[in-house]
Amino acid sequence: MCWRSSYRGNMILKTHLLIGVLNHLMYQLVSCFPTETGSDFRSAFSVARTTSMEGSSKMVIMFDKVYVNIGNDFDPQTGIFRCRIPGAYYFSFTVGKFPKKNLSVMLMKNKNEVQVIAYDEHHRNERKVASQSAMLQLEYGDTVWLRLHGDPKYALYSNIGPYTTFTGYLIYPDSPSYLRNAVNYQETANHIQPHHFNIKQTRQGQNQVAQEGNFLLDQPVRLKEEMEDPRSAFSAARSESLEGNDSKQLQHEPITFDTVFVNIGNDFNASVGVFSCRVPGAYYFSFTIGKLPYKTMSVKLMKNHNEVQAMVYDDNHSKRREMQSQSLMLSLKHGDTVWLYSHQHDGYGAYSNHGKYITFTGFLVYPDQLQPGHLQHAEWKNTEI
Repeated sequence: MCWRSSYRGNMILKTHLLIGVLNHLMYQLVSCFPTETGSDFRSAFSVARTTSMEGSSKMVIMFDKVYVNIGNDFDPQTGIFRCRIPGAYYFSFTVGKFPKKNLSVMLMKNKNEVQVIAYDEHHRNERKVASQSAMLQLEYGDTVWLRLHGDPKYALYSNIGPYTTFTGYLIYPDSPSYLRNAVNYQETANHIQPHHFNIKQTRQGQNQVAQEGNFLLDQPVRLKEEMEDPRSAFSAARSESLEGNDSKQLQHEPITFDTVFVNIGNDFNASVGVFSCRVPGAYYFSFTIGKLPYKTMSVKLMKNHNEVQAMVYDDNHSKRREMQSQSLMLSLKHGDTVWLYSHQHDGYGAYSNHGKYITFTGFLVYPDQLQPGHLQHAEWKNTEI
């Protein structure tokens, strides 16, 4: 009996050691991926450059000041953001224009995929800034960075101010557990109503109450086509210019778009240029417009029929191309529409090309909270034993 106990003890010890080694190996394999907890779905950076840069063979813009780098997914020394958590990311950048130089900075994805551009070809002895933004759908390992045109006649300006900044953050991760939380919120909003349960002092009755009261916790994640997506985000671009014409006699036609980066929830119709609110709440919108040479630029952010919310304007009739940006938040109800309108008379216009000067982005920041009475916990009425 003694040798058997010793043998059994040795086997148990070896089994524990083997399990420990396997656990260590599994940790090494999965440590580079986010786990299925809400606190891990964080990725954000905001950086700045405090020195100027002239176009050369080194086209990647690097940064020397870091404000935020949650997840350490951005490397300021290389200027490259590397996606660790697949999902939809919002990127924005502002670059200073060097006096008597052209400005051309592009938001790049992976090796040479141009997404959007910030551009200014004024050669005056003045300093100013240009901004641009877009939302991108990224997979694990995708890279995003800023590229300055390689010709020495292009340059960006900055100092300890600084003028040049770059920001990006995760809006919606592609994760089953994230979607599960969102679906549970939606299910709670739509399906839990005041219920009255007659609790019987039987195991069968107790189990039935437990199953009905906690059905959300046990539901598997539904397929996207089987549920209403509680997320809402879009980002689009236009690669063609717009020019007003009195002969067209058009009134308040939305700007349409030919490139869609992101359309989570399918709430944005690019072919007609209109976002329709499906999930009530507070939304963030931003847009950037290129100025057509010799034309006045007047583009307005519209809500519903003719409600002007914000605008960009430039009546300088110079032959140079430059850009303007605008952003704000709106509180929307179900069915509200948001769109961009470019003044359509002679003398007005907006410029774009394959570099995508014209962009439009919007996403849900906070859904409306359920009003008291819309969401109530199940009411349990106990009967006498």
